[in-house]
This record gives sequence, structure tokens and C-alpha cells, in this order.
Amino acid sequence: MCRYAMSGPYKEIYACFNCRKSYKQVSPYDLSKETAARLEHKCPQCAEVMVNMGHDFQAPKQTDIKQWTKVMTLYQNGVTYHNCGCGAGYRPTELREVPEFLEQQAAGRRSEGEKLLHRWME
Repeated sequence: MCRYAMSGPYKEIYACFNCRKSYKQVSPYDLSKETAARLEHKCPQCAEVMVNMGHDFQAPKQTDIKQWTKVMTLYQNGVTYHNCGCGAGYRPTELREVPEFLEQQAAGRRSEGEKLLHRWME
């Protein structure tokens, strides 16, 4: 059973890429649709809108610029840490692993025809 299934409302982790900080905020699923639709979580430090990384996100140290760059690159390519609380699955540990990971993610979403064409072009 999921660790969040037996608990009440839980918070999701929002990240500010400008300040390289993360904050727990109320989950949009615990709010009414109208409230969740207009809710923007802003960074307390710079007032920029933060991004919802999910409740399995563990922010790197603020000084670890390579890891923050990795996290931001993953986010920009649609990879977050949303899950039921049982772990978000494999994520690259190093920035240099990101291109290969994203290629594998894209390959998994290809149709059979696209996979055949990709193999033919290699």
C-alpha cells in the first residue's frame, strides 16, 4: 500500500529554479477545482511562480548548481517526481546522464513505425 494512501492531506514539493530552493505546499488535489485552478505558489524569496515537482522530489543542496541544472532540464522535458509516494522511478543521478535518459524516454513513447525508422537511420 502507498505510504500516502493511509494519511490525510499531504503536501507537494514546489521548486524555485531561480533561488534553487524548494518548499512544501498544499496539494492541488486537496483543494476545490476552482481554487486549485487559480492558485499559484510563489517563491517567498524572489516572488517567481514555483513549479510543482511532486511529493517524491528531494531538492539538491542550494549550492549544487549541476544538480539543479539537471533537475531543471528534466522538468523542461516533462520529467517530474509525481507518484503515489512509492517512488517516482529511475531518474539520472548526474547531469551527463540526462541526454541518454531523455532519449530512452522518447524512444519508449515512439510508435512501432518510428522505432523502425530510427533503427534504419542509425
